[in-house]
Amino acid sequence: MQLTGTPFLILTIILVPISLAVALLLWGRVRGPKPVQALSRVMMLLFCQITAVLTVFVMVNNANLIYGSWDDLLGTGNHVRAVPNVQADTGASGTPGNDSKQHTKVVQQFKPVGDSKVPNDVQTTDLKGAVSGVDGEVLVWLPPQYNDPAYKDKTFPVVELLPGWPGSSKTWFGTLKVSEQLKPMMQSGQVAPFILVSPRTNLLGDSVDTGCADVPGKVNADTWLSKDVPQMVLDNFRVDPSADRWAVAGYSAGAHCAAKLALEHPDRYRAGISLSGYNDPGAEAQSLTAKDPHLKEISNPLNILKDAKTPPKTALYVTGNRGDGLEGGEALKAAAKSPTTVTVQETTGPHSSDVWKQLVPGVFTWLTTIIPAQH
Repeated sequence: MQLTGTPFLILTIILVPISLAVALLLWGRVRGPKPVQALSRVMMLLFCQITAVLTVFVMVNNANLIYGSWDDLLGTGNHVRAVPNVQADTGASGTPGNDSKQHTKVVQQFKPVGDSKVPNDVQTTDLKGAVSGVDGEVLVWLPPQYNDPAYKDKTFPVVELLPGWPGSSKTWFGTLKVSEQLKPMMQSGQVAPFILVSPRTNLLGDSVDTGCADVPGKVNADTWLSKDVPQMVLDNFRVDPSADRWAVAGYSAGAHCAAKLALEHPDRYRAGISLSGYNDPGAEAQSLTAKDPHLKEISNPLNILKDAKTPPKTALYVTGNRGDGLEGGEALKAAAKSPTTVTVQETTGPHSSDVWKQLVPGVFTWLTTIIPAQH
């Protein structure tokens, strides 16, 4: 039984009255010495409390899709098959679709996500990262124009969607309702027909945030997101390989990743969207990049921007409340030099999906001014 979805939630709800009934029926029937009776009744109370807490947890997790599977919750999933030295691989530094090495096209098999929280038109595939050594699911949603005969010769722009940490590849679709919100806007022409791609970012089984970085001997999370996932999309869909037609977006820890990847890889992404993110990797205590002084410095989007030999042709859109991303966005804006642009929007409200969900229409309207629909 999967962690998310209705069946497990119903089971936890049923367990609550059962635990109460058991306690009421057996409370006065406990026999034996008084210490044994007391212990038995304490166990009944604990059972009642555990079932109640479990139900609340499942309801919150279903609403926010914080953990997408039992492996994610228990920290038992490890999605790192190998950790090759990607810097030593001359082909790893090239832009997907334009590598100097001969690339063998890999056609993936796609299937429905199979989660009631995620719309039926979202597909998923299990990808083995050829360059990064990372394995994981990648969710893909195609805009309404994609299968329209009038667009059969058109290529489409792409946005990679990154969750926070801990977070699930389902969250953008299941909680933020990104495809459901954008579909009518795409049909009306308010928003460009982006292909939306949400790859797994929770890669290590010991509940550690990768910081979306290549960490020697640990994980090639950056290469997974900026090389393997884009190459898979190029191999399987009609997409424009030009960096001018790609963007990356994220919230919370995923927002940090989005700004980092967009500034690090202007040859891959034209734009980055950061919702309630941060610049200093140390803002996430479990981040691998925060534990290494060098990685911490070079993984900071502000440092990436300041240290760039040539200002990247990157458009950033940063939102945040005071004390929750706004100051980081203002620092990026102050450091930006043409052709880099930084748009900062102050928000109100908690660090939560309720705030980010409301931002989706405006964010993608802005992104359409950077990456417009092709006619």
